[in-house]
Amino acid sequence: MPAISKIIFALGLILSFTGWLSPPVALTAGILFGLSFTHPYISESRGIARILLQSSVVALGFGMNLHEVLKAGRSGFIYTALGISFALLVGMALGKLLQVRGNSSFLITTGTAICGGSAIAAIGPILQADEEEMAVSLATIFIFNSVALLIFPPIGNALHLSQSQFGLWAALAIHDTSSVVGATAKYGPIALAVGTTVKLARALWIVPLSLVTAVALKSKARIQWPWFILLFCFAALLNTVMPAFSGTFGVLNHLGKIGLTVTLFLIGTVLNRQTLKQVGLRPLLQGLALWIVVGVSTLALILFNWIRV
Repeated sequence: MPAISKIIFALGLILSFTGWLSPPVALTAGILFGLSFTHPYISESRGIARILLQSSVVALGFGMNLHEVLKAGRSGFIYTALGISFALLVGMALGKLLQVRGNSSFLITTGTAICGGSAIAAIGPILQADEEEMAVSLATIFIFNSVALLIFPPIGNALHLSQSQFGLWAALAIHDTSSVVGATAKYGPIALAVGTTVKLARALWIVPLSLVTAVALKSKARIQWPWFILLFCFAALLNTVMPAFSGTFGVLNHLGKIGLTVTLFLIGTVLNRQTLKQVGLRPLLQGLALWIVVGVSTLALILFNWIRV
C-alpha cells in the first residue's frame, strides 16, 4: 500500500507539472488522494506547498501591469478595511456563541478575515497557540478554501458577474491567496488581475493585526512579514517598465501558473480523514457561518454596485 500511494502521488505531481490539469482539477485530485491514501510525504508537501505558493504568486506578477495593480489596490483599500473589521467582529461573536475553546476561535476569525493560512501562521506564534489549535484552525480554513475554489466560478457564471466583479468578490470572500488565484484564473485574465491584487493588498493587513495582537498580549514573538507581496509588486513593476523583456516575463508568468497548479495539488493531498475528525463540529460551524456571512454580504454589495473596482 505505501508503494502504491507513492506511485499515485508521483503521477499526480507529474500531471500537475505538465499543465494538463486546471487548478480546480488539480485540487480535487489532491483531495481525493488525501482521503483515499496515507500520504507518504505529508510534512514535505506542507513545506513545499508554502514556498511554491509564494514563488508562484511572485511569478504571476510578471504578467501584470503595475498601473492596474495600484488601481485595484487603491480602490479595494476601503472595502478591505471595512470587510476585515466586520469579519473580525462577527467571527469573535460567533466563536463566543458556539463556545469554541482556546485560541482556535481567534485564529479561524483572522484566517477568514485576512488571508487564510498565512494569517494563522503569523498570528499563531503571537498567541502562543499549540499545535492542536493551529491544526484545527488551518484545517477549518482549508476545507472552505477547497469548497470555494470549486463553487465560486459556477456561482459567478450563474449570476453573470463581470470578471472585475468576480475578481473583487473572490478576493474579499475566499480565504487563501492560492484559492483566490485558482478561482479567478479559471474565470478570466481580468478576474485574475483584480482578484490577485486586491487579495495581496488585503494580505498586507497581517502586519498591523500582528502588531496590535502582540501589543495587546504583550507578546515578544517574532512577527512574520509577508515579503512575497513586495516581490509580487516588484515583478509587476519590471513587467511595466521593461517591455523589451516581455518574452522572458511571459515565460515566468507561465511557470507561475504551473506552480500554482502544483501547489493546489499538494494542498489537497494533506487534507485527510484524521484532519476532518480533528477539526470537530464547533470550529467547523464557526468557520462555515463566518464564511457564509462574509461571502453573501460582499456578493450582495457587489451586485448592488455599492462596491466596485
